[in-house]
Amino acid sequence: MDPFWHIAFEEAKIGFEEGGIPIGACLAYKDRVLGRGRNRRVQLGSVIKHGELDCLENAGRYAAKIYRKAILYTTLSPCWMCSGAILLYGIKKVVIGENRNFKGPEEILSQNGVEIIHLDDEECTKLLSSFIASNPELWNEDIGKI
Repeated sequence: MDPFWHIAFEEAKIGFEEGGIPIGACLAYKDRVLGRGRNRRVQLGSVIKHGELDCLENAGRYAAKIYRKAILYTTLSPCWMCSGAILLYGIKKVVIGENRNFKGPEEILSQNGVEIIHLDDEECTKLLSSFIASNPELWNEDIGKI
């Protein structure tokens, strides 16, 4: 299995252990990690710290040509906010752990030239589904339903 995918999933597990929403991400360029992050809305009291955004912020500033060749690994289908960041920075490839618990605007990403790879990872799906079952209000807040 891809080591960058493992980093994203590790970030999700760390977030879960911290009492947060278990979604992780890793941004890779060539054979190195540019950034990694996890959903930290609960931990930081943040409205925007989704896993992908935390990862991008932790990566720091890079030229557009780097983002266009980078791959974003995320444990869950990106929401509208995270999809907007993917499009803004010109990331052309996104590896998604699962989209059964939540499916963001993947069609919009695809229509804008983003290659989507679905892993349909069972362990990843179970981690988030168990969190959702135990924390439905927090989950609905995270996806903008409350």
